[in-house]
Amino acid sequence: MKSTYHDEGACEEEEEPKHVNSGPKKSNILPLWGNDRTMNLNPLILTNIQSSHYFKVNLYELKTYHEVIDEIYYKVAHLEPWEKGSRKTAGQTGMCGGVRGVGAGGIVSTAYCLLYKLFTLKLTRKQLNGLITHPDSPYIRALGFMYIRYTQPPADLWDWYDEYLDDNEVRNLMSRLGEAKL
Repeated sequence: MKSTYHDEGACEEEEEPKHVNSGPKKSNILPLWGNDRTMNLNPLILTNIQSSHYFKVNLYELKTYHEVIDEIYYKVAHLEPWEKGSRKTAGQTGMCGGVRGVGAGGIVSTAYCLLYKLFTLKLTRKQLNGLITHPDSPYIRALGFMYIRYTQPPADLWDWYDEYLDDNEVRNLMSRLGEAKL
């Protein structure tokens, strides 16, 4: 039995914060921009996600939004698409020199596997708002923002991101990361 970090009473759907995307009432069904099979992911990243043992076995067992949130909380340690040291970029030049997922693949990261798992769950607006306002982990929030970037219509991005552009939690995380590298 897997222990979870949130109390069991919190398993019901959380109330949507009143300040998130305020304005005219919007449908709880999210529009999907782009490719409805690939989530607009780089083909090399998508292939590595779909063929990874972690995605096919571990994440296959997770059926609910809350189970995936718990997995993000416990397993995500970075947001890059590839696990450190798993890509062979030596000798590659130009656009294939380890830039933005182009070139030789490697071991796809836990974060990207979980991002795609969220996509397979077909998140609702309420669930996506729950991700980007989640108080327990900046990685949960970050994957919510990444989900928005990959799946939402470009015309809607400003509405999603506007109130978070001056977010102190992001600044605090960045300063902690900077101190850890010293």
